[in-house]
Order: sequence, then C-alpha cells, then structure tokens
Amino acid sequence: MKVAGTTGLIMNEPLLWEKSKKGRCGISIPESDVPSAPLDAEFEGEGPDFPDLSEVDVVRHFTRLSQWNFGVDTGMYPLGSCTMKYNPKINEKIAAMPGFAGAHPMLPPELSQGTLQLMYELEGFLNEITGMDATTLQPAAGAHGELTAMLLFYAYHKSKGEKRSKILIPDTAHGTNPASATLCGYESIPLESGEDGILTVERVAELMDEDTAGIMVTNPNTLGLFEENIKKIAEIVHDKGGLVYCDGANMNAVMGVVKMGAIGIDAIHLNLHKTFSTPHGGGGPGSGPVCVKKHLEPFLPVPRVTKDGDRYVFQYDRPDSIGKIHAFYGNYGIQIRAYSYILTMGQDLKRASQYAVLSANYIKEKLKDVLHLPYDRPCMHECVFTDKNQEPYKITTLDMAKRLIDYGFHPPTIYFPLVVHGSIMIEPTDTEPKENLDQFIEAFRSIAREAAENPDLLREAPTVPKVRRLDEATAARKPVLCGVN
Repeated sequence: MKVAGTTGLIMNEPLLWEKSKKGRCGISIPESDVPSAPLDAEFEGEGPDFPDLSEVDVVRHFTRLSQWNFGVDTGMYPLGSCTMKYNPKINEKIAAMPGFAGAHPMLPPELSQGTLQLMYELEGFLNEITGMDATTLQPAAGAHGELTAMLLFYAYHKSKGEKRSKILIPDTAHGTNPASATLCGYESIPLESGEDGILTVERVAELMDEDTAGIMVTNPNTLGLFEENIKKIAEIVHDKGGLVYCDGANMNAVMGVVKMGAIGIDAIHLNLHKTFSTPHGGGGPGSGPVCVKKHLEPFLPVPRVTKDGDRYVFQYDRPDSIGKIHAFYGNYGIQIRAYSYILTMGQDLKRASQYAVLSANYIKEKLKDVLHLPYDRPCMHECVFTDKNQEPYKITTLDMAKRLIDYGFHPPTIYFPLVVHGSIMIEPTDTEPKENLDQFIEAFRSIAREAAENPDLLREAPTVPKVRRLDEATAARKPVLCGVN
C-alpha cells in the first residue's frame, strides 16, 4: 500500500543561542537619520541576549522547524468537532489588504466606514445562514460565544422578573457548555441521550421546569448525529418559559440546509474559525458570533454596528444590553476571512455541508467492518467509532491513533465524546478529495490488520516522526513546569 508518510530526512535543529557565533549578522541596518542621544540611566547596562546569526542560519532554522510540524496545509486533519477544513488563500489575501490589516481599533467610526460596513454585512449574512434575526460579532471564540448566550439568557429572564437557576446540558453537548453555564451562576443539569444517540422528548419533559432557564444543545451533536426531536424539545422548553441555545460548532454539517431559527432555537453561537474556513489551531485566533431571535436582540452586547442613512455607526444607547464582553469588537481579522469565504462560496455553502456529510458517511461505511460503530445510522459531518474490536489484542484507541501518524495522517479526535468508551471521532470535512479519503481509509484498515497480526508494532508507534511516543503517565504524575528537567 502506498502511504502518505515517509521516513525521509528530518534535520535536527539546536536552539538559536546554541547556533550563535559572535559577530555574525544576517541583516544590513540602514544608517539612522535621527540624531543619537544618551540613554537614561535606568536603561543602561547589558542589552537583551540576542543570538548572532547569519541569514543562512536563520532561514534554515525556521525551515527545519516547519518540517517538524503538521498542519491543515500539510495533509488531512480529521479532528472531529473541530472542522479543520482547508483555508482558501484568497481569504488570507483579502485579510492582508492594507486597509483591513492596518485598521486600528481606536479609530473613530467616521474613519472606519469600510470596516464597519464589512461587519454589518457579515452580521446580515450570518442571520440569513442561520435563520436568526440579529447577530453580534463581539465574542472572541466559541466558548466566549457560549458565555455570551448564557448572559443573554440571564438578562432575558431578569427582564421578566425571574431568577432561574438551572440549565439542561445533554451528555452529547460540547465540553465547554457546563463551564459557560456555571460562569453565569447556573447549575448544570445532566441530560442523558437515548439509545439511538439523540435526545428524547420524554427525558427533556421530565427535567424541564419553571426554575430552569433553558437548554444548551449541540446540533448536530458530538456523536455526529442530528437531533431529530429538536422542534418538540424546543416546544417543551418554551412552554415552561425557557430558552433554547444551540452550540453551533458543528454548523459545517447544516449550512444552507437547516434554518436554526425555524426549529425553535433562540440563540446560537458560530465558530467562524471552523465553519467559515478561517485559521484554527494553536490556541487561536477564533471568532464566536452569537445569532439570536428578535426577543433577545435588546440584550446583545454594545456597541451594536448599525446603519444610519448611508453611514455606519456604533450604537451604545441600549439600556437592556449585557454590556461589553470584549475590549474591542471581536477578532476582526477572522471576520474578514469569513466574509471573504461566504462571498466566494455563495450558494455553494450548502454544497460544502452536503460534501462534509457525504464524506463522513463514506468513511463510516468503509470502516465499520473493522472498527466498532456504536451507532450504525446515517451521521452528519463526523462519525464515531470505538476500539472494542481491538480489545482482544489489547490494542487501544491511543495505539491506533499513534500508528496513524506513521502512515502520514494526523490522528482524529480520540476519547471524545465521553459517552462512548474508547471513542475515535473522525471528521473529514468538505475539503478533502475522494483520493485522500480512500488513502485514509486504507491506512486505518491496515492498522486494524496490524492490531491482530502484530500488536507490538502499534504499541511502539509512532516510529517515523521526529518525536516518538511520550510517557504520558509520568508526564501526568510528575509534570515539569519550569522548562528544564
């Protein structure tokens, strides 16, 4: 079998300070036309310890380090619930335009008309895509969007003279949902899903009462399944005066297919850094807009981007607003990329979701005879397997994920969602061609054969990359936090 990985040359690379040789310099600094002046006494003494390097040293150093990394531009990145889809470079080109890249957050609105127009129109696009009535771009990322939605719930109930104390959170919701609810003072009430992996109307009706602010549902959920009972569930919650929040991190499965506002959702956060194809990973950056129905619009964060005649302005006079939830207005560079992606794709946004769903179901069908499939039913954008079939050989999900690295693929999400023991969560996204999917499938099928025929090989994996398997047990028990051993 032809694999994506290889045992090609990977260069060792020391620290820059270890490469440093006194007197080497890789740049020519032009002569200064500013008169010299003595430093204040407080600044005198030894300067910063910069290494002395030639241009060759610097270029080779960063080139070699880049060869140690694996990113979405390197190959398939099948992380479930993360939507690590390819980032079109046209988005990067647009975001780098001087008028956008040079926009300063302290500029007044009259000098930021293009920026405000883009934000205003992006909010409109997101309203259309989700079927909601209003959007705020302020939240900086997904969990920040969750928190914003919970603050909106609190403000809404407070406006009605109510102080509700609980939130229903399904076991198939994203892991940050309980934390977001807790930060707003709500008690998280666990909600078990049914035997087929989705919520049951009966269980929701049993737990929903007048002291419950609402429900935080992830749809599609973290099993990659669409919550088919969501409209009835929303009716139950609304009948008790509650609100329905949807974690929209999995929106890549339903763009142009499902209008969240039409199925009973009151608020939904989106991950622009997932669904709308902007850089994702390494801790950021992200963007987590929140879209709401009309009855929650008065509570959205200030300032609101509005249009006054032919001018775009910041509106602060909103007495019911929850206030600012970000120092400035979201992560603007990510918003530009999402705006570019939406305009580029147009009506093909729906096709992107259809391809994402098709790809996940293709992988599901091609692997379910070698990997255990706990829910054998059509999935959405991601499918979840387990290591149950490999248990007789004492091979775990972790072993298979590590071995996949040797085949040249980034491992999928493992051990999440928690409701499935030994879970292997695969999301191929809409941007991988069939050839890549087939190669990934064949790699996993080969690993399943190795688990039965040569399990020791998997226990030692990975063997090809620069960094081999770490001693995770020792790392957890004896963490080294100071940077030296």
